[in-house]
Amino acid sequence: MSRRSRTAAVLTAALLLLPTACSGSGAGEGEPVSVLLFGDPEELQAYRALIEDFEAQSDVEIDLVEASDRDDLIARLSTSIAGGSPPDAFLLNYRYYGQFAASGSIAPLDDRIASSDGLAAEEFYPVAMDAFRWQDEQLCLPQNVSSLAVYYNVDMFEEYDVTEPPDDWTWNDMVQTAVTLTRDDRGNQVVGTESEAGSVVDVYGLGVEASMIRLAPFVWSNGGEVTDDPDAPTRFTLEMPEAQEALRSFLDLRIAYGVVPTDAEVEALDDESRFTDGKLAMLLSSRRATTTFRSIEDFEWDVAPLPVFAEQVGILHSDAFCITSESDRQDEAWSFIEYALSAEGQEALVETGRTVPSNIEVSQSDAFLDQGLPPSRSQVFLDAVEDVRATPVISTWPQIEDVTGPIIEDGLYQGQSAEEVARRVDEETRDLFARAETP
Repeated sequence: MSRRSRTAAVLTAALLLLPTACSGSGAGEGEPVSVLLFGDPEELQAYRALIEDFEAQSDVEIDLVEASDRDDLIARLSTSIAGGSPPDAFLLNYRYYGQFAASGSIAPLDDRIASSDGLAAEEFYPVAMDAFRWQDEQLCLPQNVSSLAVYYNVDMFEEYDVTEPPDDWTWNDMVQTAVTLTRDDRGNQVVGTESEAGSVVDVYGLGVEASMIRLAPFVWSNGGEVTDDPDAPTRFTLEMPEAQEALRSFLDLRIAYGVVPTDAEVEALDDESRFTDGKLAMLLSSRRATTTFRSIEDFEWDVAPLPVFAEQVGILHSDAFCITSESDRQDEAWSFIEYALSAEGQEALVETGRTVPSNIEVSQSDAFLDQGLPPSRSQVFLDAVEDVRATPVISTWPQIEDVTGPIIEDGLYQGQSAEEVARRVDEETRDLFARAETP
């Protein structure tokens, strides 16, 4: 019997026991299990198909609640928990689940994982599992594990006779490549921020979000730290020499080199759309961009690893399924999560292109690495896993990201110095760190 068949058989047997094994109060028994998540249209379609497969072999019905985006999901989750009517399960990134973990809104999964016949903790990447541990309890089970990568327009590299990014390249290599590929509407290379009289920049060499999660891996790569303590931070430490060097290099991308679009241009056309339109040579993004880029028909594209300063370091991107502690249908919610994170469930979601499976075996299989679809260098995402680091998992991290983003934008687009950016980031987040609860 294949592993997929064994998983399905185990699931079916377990589901037959659900009526006598309910951990909730019994209220709402027989009602649908509500699962809150968001995703691109292709991803949501895959979740719907996954749910259909699950319902076909169980007596549990799933009510899929689709949020419009991550902010909408967090708002819905917060409101429903406060109102006493939370979803039974939800899917959320580790950077945002701390506030719900701190309030006791998530049910621990250790006992369920230990007693499961369909899943085992060691089947999942440890770095993703650790990101969802809170006070020595496994609160959520990761559905995916990704890293930041460099998407690039293969045709554009060929057109201008530029070598494609190798598996080991430096920050300076990336910047020089971006400089070479920044072109005006006459096809000429743009030097600095100046284009020839009568011409305008038509293609930018690089797209990158002005945010802490885009800056952090380069600070780490340069031997610096973003905060004073990764586990229980009290402040940012971007004023330190290694962090300052990485921050200054990041900010130079716009004012000094002119290889990234202006803030007004990004407002008019976001970087993903600019890349899709063939107006951006490279883009820093996680695996989630793959789903969108597979619709591109006008040119070939691929991915490359992050460039390095001193050592290879990436930043973790991971979402996980969690069960709300007030759910009346925790057993039924777990049965769905158990199926969704089985090899069968993971393979179904891999087909969207958006997911790097958290299940180690599935991620290393042809289901992920050899679909005959771009990117051809999907191994880049797996190679990066052993070097990724997580941002601090604290209850106020979402607010901290909200505060630091505009400050980094001022440095990138308005020319504010690295010293001033570091000072403002520190001063404007001290209170948020002081109020944070930590794992």
